This record gives sequence, structure tokens and C-alpha cells, in this order.
Amino acid sequence: MAVLRIAISLVFLWPVLDKTFGLGYATPTERAWLNGGSPTQGYLSSISGPFADTFGALAGPVTDWLFMLGMGATGLALLLGVGTRVAAVSGTLLMALLWATTWPVAAGSTNPVVEDHVVTALVVIVVALTRAGSTWGLGGVAERVGVPAWMR
Repeated sequence: MAVLRIAISLVFLWPVLDKTFGLGYATPTERAWLNGGSPTQGYLSSISGPFADTFGALAGPVTDWLFMLGMGATGLALLLGVGTRVAAVSGTLLMALLWATTWPVAAGSTNPVVEDHVVTALVVIVVALTRAGSTWGLGGVAERVGVPAWMR
């Protein structure tokens, strides 16, 4: 479970790194957040479907910060193995919002029933429920020093 926790943490941390520095994968260098680009503008303005207007209107500096902080904090909590229950809530919320941007599933998609956002949310929940932060993480330390269970 610790390997799964660390792997899923990178699903959250990678977009933060790529969008901040423009590492040339999903985000070219010239569109990096540090170069004045928006981490959310391109994606949210290209959505089609019933929520296109709603999500398109959300694009902007506040959403940039909320998205990057949410993804970064969730990924860091999962990587360190502490705060995994809080990370499960925030990660599931982020994945639900990202899933909503892709709904309804396009005809011809590879799996119209369960797609990657749903699987990611389920993995984050399982990581929290199995206390995976106690192995190779700070969850055990947090428990020993008396951190409340909901924060571990």
C-alpha cells in the first residue's frame, strides 16, 4: 500500500511541477505559471458539455491558486504519508471536479463507465482507509505523538 500511496501522490504532484515550470510535457515552457501562464485557463476554456460555461467562467488567478495548492497539498500529504484522510477528501473532491469537466463521456471513449479520475479518487480513499501512511511515511510518527486520527 505504501508503494501505491507514493505512486498516487505523483499523480497530484506532477501537474503542479509541470504547470509551474513548464517542463515541456503537458505544459510548454512559455506557458509555465512562472512565465505568466495560467495553470487552468487553457483547460477550463476548452471544455465542452453541459458544464462548459460554468467551468469556463471559473478560469482565472483565484482558480489557478486553488487548483495548484489543492493538487500540491494533496500530493505532498500522500507522499509524506501524513494527513492521508484529509488528502482523501481533497483528492476525491479534485477528481470529482475534473471528472465533471469531462462529463458526459464522449462516444468512442475507451471506458464510458469508469475513467481515470474515478480510479484515482478510489485509490486515494483506499490509501487513507488502510492507513498506508504508517509504512514508509510519517503516519506512524503522527499517531505516536498524538495527532488526531482525522488528521493522520
